[in-house]
Formats: sequence, structure tokens, C-alpha cells
Amino acid sequence: MSQLKTIQDENLTGWLPRLAGNKGPRFLQIADALQVAVADGSLTAGDRLPTQRQLAAQLGVDLTTITRAYDEARRRNLLEGRGARGTYVAAPKVELTAILDLSMNTPPPPEGVDFDDMLRQGLSQVLMRADNELLMTYHLGGGSDSDRKAGARWLEPMFGPLDSRQVVVCPGAQAAIAALILALTEPGAVILAEPTSYPGLRAAAAQFGRHVIAVGADKHGMLPELLEEACRQHQPALVYLNPTLQNPTAITMPERRRRELAGIAQRCDVRIVEDDPYWLLADAPPPPVAAFAPAQVLYISTLSKCLTPGLRVAFVLIRDPAERERFLVALRSFALMVAPLTAALATQWILDGSADRLMEGVRKEARLRHRMARDVLAGRYSGAGDGLHVWLELPAYWNSSQLALAAASYGIAVTPAEAFATGSASVNAIRISLGSIKDRGRLQAGLQRLSHLLARRPESFSAAVV
Repeated sequence: MSQLKTIQDENLTGWLPRLAGNKGPRFLQIADALQVAVADGSLTAGDRLPTQRQLAAQLGVDLTTITRAYDEARRRNLLEGRGARGTYVAAPKVELTAILDLSMNTPPPPEGVDFDDMLRQGLSQVLMRADNELLMTYHLGGGSDSDRKAGARWLEPMFGPLDSRQVVVCPGAQAAIAALILALTEPGAVILAEPTSYPGLRAAAAQFGRHVIAVGADKHGMLPELLEEACRQHQPALVYLNPTLQNPTAITMPERRRRELAGIAQRCDVRIVEDDPYWLLADAPPPPVAAFAPAQVLYISTLSKCLTPGLRVAFVLIRDPAERERFLVALRSFALMVAPLTAALATQWILDGSADRLMEGVRKEARLRHRMARDVLAGRYSGAGDGLHVWLELPAYWNSSQLALAAASYGIAVTPAEAFATGSASVNAIRISLGSIKDRGRLQAGLQRLSHLLARRPESFSAAVV
């Protein structure tokens, strides 16, 4: 009783959560409640918290739960231990940079998932089951049998059961795109793409002396009649498509359009590279283009965009054995293999179900962030509510480069449309990435700053800055 009275006397119980079984792990609920209390001023720097035993008794949970909650709160820089004197709310850390980064397209921290614990457990399982020497030596490119089987499992939602021998494991999607260009095209060859497309394609093509030519698109993606015309005119070696939650426009190409483009590729005997990093994050996406023309389409799925950027693993579905070998030869010329430890962790997570849980957490968090963007950006938001980014068309009084510069002065990083332009023409828009800022509160602050900036005209902003 006296312990409880001490807590009440210190007036520090108002932040305590009502623990619910359907809101994720209890230790995270407690840590989240601490974070909210610090943010809204209910707890301030220097406030002394109950001991772990006191709090466990107050909430009716075991001591381990409170220990994990306090550890998580320390990791978030919310608490600090002062030895025998107890645990206190930490003073806020000074930000070394004020930039709010809305430019890097990465997955957000997963909702309801203890990523640190998942990482520790995954690595523990890998180290327990694998030969440590094999984790630290050279491997033949393309992945081990178990890595390829994991890749086939990963691709099952898109294609159903696959022959794992048709799956190649690569160190990321960018490496896969570069290797496909090297393997399937000659210097000077033409690659067709949409007018606004992934910059990594253009960078790889330029490095290898290939030419990217834009094919017109509408709100459903690349136009079939213009693709057929471009195939006759340019005799392309490849067509590049990113048909699901396209980077940067966030368009998901409907099934009919996918079938039409697949049919043209078959008639014109041109290969399609289908770069599909967001399929598993989308809400009921159509089947991949590769499902309609299996012999014509080379399909790429990366873990970096739907799980975590540090997991540099991509799976490439190449059905033709001769093309697979050419691809591997090209890949070995600049990226011998996926780091074995990374590949082993990816395989462990896919096969034990952790990857699915992590992806579901990313999907939930991404949708929460889209709702936030819709609310903050009001009538300007035009996203589909899923994926990692928003394509924001600008009012006529701003152009995208001008806005990106002004936003930087405002402490916000965004990506202008020019960065994605395949041809000379470009729409007047910016890409806003919703996952790169870890904390939702800071993301909301960045979106609010951007919204205020968009409401002003460039001349008034320039005058204010001067």
C-alpha cells in the first residue's frame, strides 16, 4: 500500500495504459504510452518513474514485461537509469539535423512488431543451424538450394508453386536490373520505359551505354498502342515496367492493361523486365505481367522495399535456363553473391513465417501513414492508401524543382518529378516517401510543414526567406 501511495503521491500514474490483447505485445503498449506521455507533457524530463516491481504490480503483468518495456523506452531515448536512485524521464536529445526526410523510399517501422527481437531471434536461429564458416566465405552466385526454395516460397502469392531452380537470388533489385541489362542487351540498345520511371534504370542504362526511350502512359500505365508503335520503330531489347504502386506515380496497372502489354511483348518478341517491389504491400493487386507471358517476362521481387532496406536480397524469376546462366555471368562481373549471412537470415525469416509477420506490420504502418498524409494534405492527396509513397501533383504556381529547393530551406527533403523523367517532358509533381521518418510525430510535422509551404506562393516564400 505504501509503495502504491508513493506512486500516486508523485502523480505519475496518469500515463499508464489500459493493456489490451489486440494491440500488440504488452511491453510495446507500455513503451508507447510512455512515449505519448513525454510528447504531450504528462511526463517531463527528470520525472522519476515507479520501480519495475511497482509498475508490474500496478498493471498486473510479470516483471519481465516491464523490464522489456523500460529497455524499449531507453532505446527510444525516453528514459535513463540513475543507479540506485531509480529510472527517470530523459532530457530530449539535441537533433544534429533538422531535416525531415520525405525523399528516401524505404519501409516504415512495422506496426505491432518487435523488430529488434525478431532480428535477434532470426540471427540466433541462423547461427544455431548453419556452419559459421559457410556464413563467412565465398559462394557461387544465384543462391544456395535453400535460398532458392525460400525465393520460390516468397513468390508463391504472385505465381503459385514454382520450380526453385528458376529463381535466382541477387544482392538487391538494382543489381538484378543491371545484370539483366548486361545479359540481354548490347551496347547502344534501346530500352523502353514509361515517361516517369525508376531512376535506377536510367542510371544503369547510361553506365552501360544503353538508351532509355519513353513510351506514353495514362492513368493506367504504359499505353499498349504506343508500346507496339515504339517496338516497330526502335526494335528495343527490353521493356521496363513497374506495374504495381509504380515508383513514383503510385499507379497500379489494372489486369486488362497488363494482359495487353504482355500480348504485345509476345507479338513483337521483346523481353519485359517486371520490377515489382511493392506487389505484396498493395491492396488486392492484379496478377503480375509475368503471369500472362511467362516466357517473355523476367520478374524481380526485392525484400528491401517491403521488409527492411538492410536485407539486400532480391529474387529474380528467369524461366529459360540459358538466360539464367547469362544473367549469372553478368551478375558475377560486379556482384559475386549476396552476403551469406544476409541470405541466410532472409531464408530463415521466409521459411519460419517471420517475413510474413514483418511484412504485415509494414503494410499496417504504411496504411496508417497514408491516412495521416490524406488528413494533413487534405484535397491535395490522391494516393491509393497503400504502398510507401505519395505522388503529389503541384499547384500551377509551383514547379517541382522550385518546390524541392524551397522545401529544403523549410527543413524538408522531397524528390521532384525531374528525378524520375525518362523523356524530356515531366509532370509537375513531387514524390513524398512516408517510411523514411521513423517517428510518426516527426512525419506529421514534416507533412504539416509541406502543406503550409504548398499553400504559399513562391514569391511570398522567397521574400520571407530573404
